[in-house]
Amino acid sequence: MKRAISKITLLVGMIFFGMSSMLSAQTEEYKLDGMTFGMPEAEVYTEDYNGPPVVGEYITQLPNLAPLDYEGNKHHEVRIDIMVQEIEVAEGVRYQAWTFGGTVPGPVLHVREGDRITFVMKNRSDEEVTITEPAKGGSPFMNQVANNPYQKNSSAIMPMPHSMDFHAGTVAKDDKWRTIGPGETIKFDWIANYAGTYIYHCGTPSVLMHTAMGQHGVVVVSPKEGYPTDYEVDREYVIVQSEYYLTKGSGDLYTYDFEAASNNNPSHVVFNGHQTILHDQPLKANAGERVRFHVSNNGPSGTSSFHVIGGIFDRVWLEGHPFNEMRGMQTVLLGASGSATIDMIVPEEGKYILIDHEFVDAEKGATGTLKAGPRKN
Repeated sequence: MKRAISKITLLVGMIFFGMSSMLSAQTEEYKLDGMTFGMPEAEVYTEDYNGPPVVGEYITQLPNLAPLDYEGNKHHEVRIDIMVQEIEVAEGVRYQAWTFGGTVPGPVLHVREGDRITFVMKNRSDEEVTITEPAKGGSPFMNQVANNPYQKNSSAIMPMPHSMDFHAGTVAKDDKWRTIGPGETIKFDWIANYAGTYIYHCGTPSVLMHTAMGQHGVVVVSPKEGYPTDYEVDREYVIVQSEYYLTKGSGDLYTYDFEAASNNNPSHVVFNGHQTILHDQPLKANAGERVRFHVSNNGPSGTSSFHVIGGIFDRVWLEGHPFNEMRGMQTVLLGASGSATIDMIVPEEGKYILIDHEFVDAEKGATGTLKAGPRKN
């Protein structure tokens, strides 16, 4: 009997050691082609946290992009919590959005190729969270929204499971992108291995519904060696195109239209989350300046034919990667989740209309204004 027990104990020990070795092998970091893979397993836990929902030095509100004021690579500590917010998306159109950080789209994260991001996200859909007041310890995003709450946010509650899918991350989705319930927090690391502009969105089914309800944003990953025209760029903006599928509810609020979303028939197609924001608050430049747009079509389902009336794109890097360069483009075609980094020289003083040249989308709101002043010597 003792001999049998010893054999069983040895066998169990060998199995445990084998499983431990497999897990260790799965989570061990390794380098390949100058990139880093093999992140530690994600942690899911509960925490007593009610602080700023967005934390990080290089996180901003659209259309702003935080400058990278450091050399080489950096380890970023980032928090973007999930919450429900009642927001305005067009004049007289309000709904209860599922959000990352409180706005639709969510905050813009700016990092450099090769940076490490330790990401924390709490599902706070079961609590009221205010984002329109300055928050001590929060990101630049928090102060920018407090000073410019153009979606006229108010807090709401709608408990729901959610997750985070960073297209900029190269990780196992069943680990890092796992769904968490209300009150739970997830923490994981990822490396920005590839330069470009990348969507992030909720990956919990129905992904169509979660994204259309507002759970999407962008990460801009600047190339290690930069773009060849960096020294010439005078202004830099982030523009996100997306769709809403809304129908009038029984009260004052609009609600999600399942049928319209299934048929890819949006009620509104917008830049930066609101039908008129880029006319109400036009982008600024001067004649002769080089303006850079980081444009992402976050969908969830439509395409974008991005064009600026009166301009031609001097340089275009598809997906924002410096190897994917094209020149002299009139329109950039972006599928759902596609992006481009675009340089345009402003030819003269005046107004330039940003537009989705698929005019059915333009008439639903996918337009904006770049207002150019006189040339400065």
